Amino acid sequence: MEINEIFSEGFSLKDNVIHLKLLIGGKWEEASEYVNIYSPIDQTLVAKIPVPSKDQIEKALNEGIKAEGLISSIPLFERLNILSKFKEQLILFKENLARVLMKESGKTYNQAVSEIESTILRLNLSQSDLRAFVGEYIRGDIASDKLHKFAIVLREPLGLVLGISPFNYPFFTSYSKVIPAILAGNPIIIKPPSADPVAFILSTVLLNRLLPPGVVQVLTVPGSAMDSLVSDPRIKVISFTGSTAVGKHIAKLAGDKKLHLELGGKGTAIVLENADLSLAAKEIVKGSISLSGQRCDAVSRVLVVEKVKDKFLELVKAELNNYKLGNPELDNSANLGPVISKDASARINGMVKDAVSKGAKLIYGGSFKDTYHDITLLSDVPLSATIANEETFGPVITIITVKDKEEAIKIANQSNYGLDSCVFTNDINEAYECARRLNVGSVTINAAPSHGSTIFPFGGVKDSGIGKEGIVYSIKEMTYEKTIVFNLNNDLPS
Repeated sequence: MEINEIFSEGFSLKDNVIHLKLLIGGKWEEASEYVNIYSPIDQTLVAKIPVPSKDQIEKALNEGIKAEGLISSIPLFERLNILSKFKEQLILFKENLARVLMKESGKTYNQAVSEIESTILRLNLSQSDLRAFVGEYIRGDIASDKLHKFAIVLREPLGLVLGISPFNYPFFTSYSKVIPAILAGNPIIIKPPSADPVAFILSTVLLNRLLPPGVVQVLTVPGSAMDSLVSDPRIKVISFTGSTAVGKHIAKLAGDKKLHLELGGKGTAIVLENADLSLAAKEIVKGSISLSGQRCDAVSRVLVVEKVKDKFLELVKAELNNYKLGNPELDNSANLGPVISKDASARINGMVKDAVSKGAKLIYGGSFKDTYHDITLLSDVPLSATIANEETFGPVITIITVKDKEEAIKIANQSNYGLDSCVFTNDINEAYECARRLNVGSVTINAAPSHGSTIFPFGGVKDSGIGKEGIVYSIKEMTYEKTIVFNLNNDLPS
């Protein structure tokens, strides 16, 4: 894996192995302990990841506090200019970063490039985030006791942010926390995923050169050592994307911090009688197995009305011909790669076998080897099967037959999760009714859910988290509202 020398500050080469560094207080530091990360593509060693000591974590917290005044004092237009300059740097080195991301995460080349490009687009859209800072003017003369007063409401930075990112979009999701933190005027300590942090860490070499020291710091803290960081009172905001179990654990430890938690999902697709079945099949297959199903917004189960189930199933089987699983480094025609680990592959297959043992029909796939799990299609899945209720995070299409719309909505709302759902119907009234009745944060009509560049806000209810992610919305999660009341002279209009 070749790395451009522009990133050399962020790593050292020892015995021909990349040893990444920690970014603390604007400087890159070695660690006394490292852990290996391996490519899910071929199990080769990608890099050694530094484990920060207690002293280095303490130093990062103190440097973050020092940086609060540094970033908040930079005018907003200058913060935008910094992000614009960083965007131009990412464009220059997109190819190299995509190759690194591909190797460490198991993505295809196109998927890796798309993730870098989505980050570039997110930076390009930062101008839209300015809507978060418009504020409010409130007249006092709408109430008799405030006759000669008026108020303005501003957004102010909350302070040091802790950002924790998942393995499925390690680059984009990390920057979806860094970008709003900077714009809001907050410093951030970012903990990238342990499985695939390399491309993100390398890219922060470019960003760090543009910022005051300590504004962005990178700590590859193992999960076992995160508790003290999560509970530290110097952290004012925690922005976490990951599993529901870990999110709940964070919430217990966080105290009175502002929490923004984007957790697991059981994305449900509902296919009704008058749906465009060809469109539904195409979107649902894509939504179920893109990125090997390792997405919180993936279609994780399909509730299809029995009158159209057989025709829909045939269209789904035909659509699967457009997808090929393979080694993304050796087979350019493969548009689906491995899952993140052997354990993940075995877990997914265990859910498939559980469903079959309880009466589901295995229509397609069903096997795995190492990190490669077959594209799998299950039909007539009973609600007693684990895969009917728990997040799959694998390339499995789970089809459940229902009598009608009412049964579909009932089953969908029984889930403990509430992130995304989608509805396929050509009746706009039916679409709106379903959207209103589904207990989820986002409903997509006639397409699979896709968070993408986050121009549309998303976030869950129930076990899927709290808060909203997206342009403008992410900044609101990292700021607080301050009301300033002015008392006017009695002879002046309010």
